[in-house]
Amino acid sequence: MCLFFDPAVTEQCTEDDAEEVREKARANFCDYFKPGNDTFDPAAASAEERARHSLGSLFGGAGDDDGQGDADGDGDLSDAEDLFR
Repeated sequence: MCLFFDPAVTEQCTEDDAEEVREKARANFCDYFKPGNDTFDPAAASAEERARHSLGSLFGGAGDDDGQGDADGDGDLSDAEDLFR
């Protein structure tokens, strides 16, 4: 949600002097962080959620946000892997 965040740029930051944040999911600190007014797009967030749900349905993990598919590791994913052996 930083003003300088840009996924199309190397290291995803347009500020040249900022250090790279390697683990974005964990707590981090940046001297250059400035909250942007238009950085959160609810339409894009809902489109991402729909895409994740569609992928989960396609690969047998309907509604799973962890991307692991079936809990026991069997099922559609192993059937798909068998195609490439």
